[in-house]
Amino acid sequence: MLIGVDVGGTNLRIGVVDGLKVIDEQRIHADFSRLCRDNPPALALTEIHAVLARSLAATVQKFPSIAGVGIGFPGFIDPGTGCIAQSPNLPGLRDIDLVTPLRNSLGLPVIVENDALAAAYGEYAMAGLDVPGLIYIGLGTGVGGGLIHRGIPFPGEHGVAMEVGHIIVEPGGRLCGCGNHGCMERYASASGVSLSYLESTGATNNAFEVAQFAKSGDEHAIAAFNLAGESLAQALAHILKVVDVGTVIIGGGMSLAWPCMRAAFERRLEADLIPTLRGKIRIMVSHADDKAGIIGAAMLAVSQLSS
Repeated sequence: MLIGVDVGGTNLRIGVVDGLKVIDEQRIHADFSRLCRDNPPALALTEIHAVLARSLAATVQKFPSIAGVGIGFPGFIDPGTGCIAQSPNLPGLRDIDLVTPLRNSLGLPVIVENDALAAAYGEYAMAGLDVPGLIYIGLGTGVGGGLIHRGIPFPGEHGVAMEVGHIIVEPGGRLCGCGNHGCMERYASASGVSLSYLESTGATNNAFEVAQFAKSGDEHAIAAFNLAGESLAQALAHILKVVDVGTVIIGGGMSLAWPCMRAAFERRLEADLIPTLRGKIRIMVSHADDKAGIIGAAMLAVSQLSS
């Protein structure tokens, strides 16, 4: 058995994984995004490590036969060192070694990988699709992406492969946590939808509330989700021209609002794809019950242990 950890901007999920089954799971509210915004990096890192170490230690005590820990973390993970080079949605964290202190405190092998790549690997394993690869796009606090090519997760040489949320769709647009302007995740993420609604109404609501407004016919909420769908499709059309994968899985918490953005997404994707790809891309919404990140992180730990 292994532990798979899915670290989000506002939530932490820890699961004990046996094969492809999560046999025990904790969901902890941990607003790491706010923690990093409101505190110096050293203090934020100390708290993040404390929360992880405490939660993982409790799980290991409950399941003493745990063989290793895989952590899916939002950010650019250096594939050579395992360090977190930067985390746009957890501002201030740069060149962070999360592995060594956790490994020392737990006495177990620990690996850290990009959260969206871990989720992509989990989706690939759980879907059982007879496909050579897939793209996973996770819509959450930010927007992450992962590529599975011939059954192998692809992090890239510098750990930034498939950082799809940072494809610029609006030159000179909204400032992003990565330092650029107009990144797709500033429009297609949960925080992006909330910001679109705020800009048009002056009201502060989370994406779940905006989705409810959209379903009730609120034109400003509908426009916010249309912009999200169009921005996602615009970026995806460019990605598909480069990697030419036939299956795309949409996951993350914002995927629950997929009906609100689907029509705008499909219109824009059809318009922006090169003609030879039109009608050949299978878009699927995740049915992994939000467990793909946990399972994928654990599977990555398996691959590390066996290498």
